[in-house]
Amino acid sequence: MTDSNSIIDLFIVGGGVNGAGIARDAAGRGLSVVLAEKDDLAQGTSSRSGKLVHGGLRYLEYYEFRLVREALIEREVLLQSAPHIIWPMRFVLPHSPEARPAWLVRLGLFLYDHLGGRKRLPGTRTLDLRNAPEGKPIRDAYRKAFEYSDCWVDDARLVVLNAVDAAARGARILTRTACVSARREGKIWRIETRNSETGERSAFAARALVNAAGPWVNVVIGQVAGMNSLRSVRLVKGSHIITPKFWEGPQAYLVQNDDKRVIFINPYEGDKALIGTTDIPFDGRPEDVTADENEIGYLLKVVNRYFNDAPGRADVLSTFSGVRPLYDDNAENPSAVTRDYVFELDAGDGNAPLLSVFGGKITTFRKLSEHALQNLKPFFPGMTGDWTAHAHLPGGDIADADFDAFLAGLVSRYPWLGRKLAQHYGRLYGTRAHALIANARGLGDLGRQFGPLFFEREAMFLMQAEWAMTPQDIIERRTKHGLSMSESERRAFEIWFSGVTARAG
Repeated sequence: MTDSNSIIDLFIVGGGVNGAGIARDAAGRGLSVVLAEKDDLAQGTSSRSGKLVHGGLRYLEYYEFRLVREALIEREVLLQSAPHIIWPMRFVLPHSPEARPAWLVRLGLFLYDHLGGRKRLPGTRTLDLRNAPEGKPIRDAYRKAFEYSDCWVDDARLVVLNAVDAAARGARILTRTACVSARREGKIWRIETRNSETGERSAFAARALVNAAGPWVNVVIGQVAGMNSLRSVRLVKGSHIITPKFWEGPQAYLVQNDDKRVIFINPYEGDKALIGTTDIPFDGRPEDVTADENEIGYLLKVVNRYFNDAPGRADVLSTFSGVRPLYDDNAENPSAVTRDYVFELDAGDGNAPLLSVFGGKITTFRKLSEHALQNLKPFFPGMTGDWTAHAHLPGGDIADADFDAFLAGLVSRYPWLGRKLAQHYGRLYGTRAHALIANARGLGDLGRQFGPLFFEREAMFLMQAEWAMTPQDIIERRTKHGLSMSESERRAFEIWFSGVTARAG
């Protein structure tokens, strides 16, 4: 076992979007930070979302006005901070009279347009599906639609970029490192971790402990810290399917099912569609969650109700499922459970604080992180103030947040990349693409090619700069290369990766 002789300010359990966001915010305020994640960054809920930065139009039905307003404001903030991984998307909502009356949809969209001080995104408009090109794939039974704006996000990269920025500001990021015990000794937490790859144990002393373990938040409170909580999370399973894209144009669709659920049908990775999500109570191990055939059938049925050439079961290329750790507000309907977040601060009798995070959503992670540090301010009176609202995430320092102009410059500077590869590097890495490309002068300098846009240079960059430790870390989370690689290509990459890591070890 290794031991730490110094006392750090903040020890964070959980490397999802909330844990990484809090680590970044805290490090930027001058606190010393260690983050421990038992698996890979974003391996749980944070890489299995619907990949949207949105206000949550349907939350208005449950009177979540504060949450929707905060999310809409954050949508603009995040779009400015990371225009390479977040970009505007138009959503077409075909009107189904038997689901929600048109006046209610119009009212919801009016509020959606005005609650959050929308500045950069276009507002709502009404479409005649019989004439508008967006109506071409839609069945004739649907004649009217509403089109509104939200944003797309590469969720796993959002997490990784927060961790990259945290590390650049002095935080220590430990992946494949489980927090096995945490014991409070007066004003200090004594923490023990175990590396899942090597079995090595390490000890830390921290002035404060942040529990951002998502679905495992109560496990950390009870089994790791040996404490009790009056709060809990409600685990709700959400599954998605990926199919070939079956419509023309860049727009996404939002359709209403007869059970009042809404399903997103979004363009994905160029030629594919991402369809989801379900909302099912879940009481198993979050690590074991998968999309079942009932969920796949449910999503396909909803899509078939609205689209002429809807995909069938044979068209499903892949599925993924995540467990959303929602704050348990005792709502009967899983879809009605609040997506808001709640903190629990345990620091009685002058003891070292434990701050536990319950709930939250991708869109509000930055504000959640800011509020978390505000909760801890009394214990760190010397730390600096809020700062992330006007700061770029790594690679996001693109002039005027104009990605198209940035991409044009990238193509001009490296014409040998070709537009598709330049766009891939630009989208994933933004201005960091220059560090990845470095001194390369042609495709041959990028090393061995493993997939359509996947070269050795990128894999090495992710291993060296972004904590990628397995092939899946690279082709499933930090990139989506796996979706366009054949089985033989995946196997060849895995063999290469094993050789590289063996030599490095």
